[in-house]
Amino acid sequence: MADHGTVEYATATGNDLAAHEGTYEGFVHMAFIGTLHVANILIGLAIGAVAGHWGVAACVFVLATGIALRGLMSGAKAPLAIMTVFSLLALAVTA
Repeated sequence: MADHGTVEYATATGNDLAAHEGTYEGFVHMAFIGTLHVANILIGLAIGAVAGHWGVAACVFVLATGIALRGLMSGAKAPLAIMTVFSLLALAVTA
């Protein structure tokens, strides 16, 4: 039968739960930024290909990429979410 001794996790040296939580927060942040950036690219492609306004689409690509890079470096999520709303408004206006 199995030996039921002390719990290894509670007594192990080097428990770095804070590092694990930090890594998880970083992963969630990168997933959020990446998802919104891909959404902005798709909206830009819809503006360019469907509506035929490639100049507006290029602006969406450049702005979304810049804001996504800034969000990755600074940890901010709101600017890219606002950019996504503006991209949807640009799609509505050009369609």
